[in-house]
Amino acid sequence: MKTNELRAKSGDELQKELNELLRARFGLRMQHATQQLSNTSQLRRTQRDIARVRTVLAQKAAVK
Repeated sequence: MKTNELRAKSGDELQKELNELLRARFGLRMQHATQQLSNTSQLRRTQRDIARVRTVLAQKAAVK
């Protein structure tokens, strides 16, 4: 996910995206714990996307 795409979204859309990413991370963590996750890089990529969304949310909140 690109940062430019995130900055173009509204706060509600970002919050929805964050919730989806958190659910995806939970699912990936459970798959990893049960040895079912074949591509472990997905976990790191999802975590970084979460960090990007949270950063953009914080930047938008600071501007207000």
